[in-house]
Amino acid sequence: MSSSTQRRTDGRGRTMGSTLSGLAVAVGCVLFLGGFVWAAVLYRPYTVPTDSMSPTIAVGARVLAEKVDGSEIRRGDIVIFKDTTWGDLPMVKRVVGLSGDHIACCTKQGRLTINGKPVEEPYLHGHGPASPIGFKATVPTGRLFLLGDHRSDSLDSRVHLTDSDQGSVPRTAVQARVDARAWPLGSIGVMQRPADFAALPGGISQPGPVQPIALTVVAGAVLILGGAAYGPVARRRTRRARADG
Repeated sequence: MSSSTQRRTDGRGRTMGSTLSGLAVAVGCVLFLGGFVWAAVLYRPYTVPTDSMSPTIAVGARVLAEKVDGSEIRRGDIVIFKDTTWGDLPMVKRVVGLSGDHIACCTKQGRLTINGKPVEEPYLHGHGPASPIGFKATVPTGRLFLLGDHRSDSLDSRVHLTDSDQGSVPRTAVQARVDARAWPLGSIGVMQRPADFAALPGGISQPGPVQPIALTVVAGAVLILGGAAYGPVARRRTRRARADG
């Protein structure tokens, strides 16, 4: 192949490569920015201010909470809610009881019961009973019974048992459902739904699209970096080819 033919072939190759790299960057930007927009529409970030949800969520951790209606909440969900009886700030707790549920603690084995059925709570802090103090309550219609995972360091429905609604909060108080931990880096992960709650009437909720959103953002970043890297790599190969020629 003559040198002129080689130059034309190389030129066409570089043009095609530049076109593809530009397309990769463009698509990557759409995916990357689109992922963040998607997340902003469905999720809100929240910093957990206390240790009441440890070890599931440590104090100071950042979480992503999906904006959902209170009617979508199921047992086992971790929710962000605001109720004037509990204070003026948003709080984060785990839902253990729905309308009509009879909640009691503890069995001889130290377990929480829902409608007489003991449930395993592998997320609890420590290895003691499900609550350091015994209690029982029946959840009124349209309300939720909430507990922290660190039962010995959580101001939750047990503190409000003497209230007219037996420590429960209205479903309308729920602002969002926690879907994932976002910070610190070592704790990043999607919230798992407790298996024992799945066997109860109504089952458990399904996680929101936090994983597809994360994959979209990562794919966008990879395309942007890969497309942007083509130019320097192509120029380096061209210089090397000329030097060898």
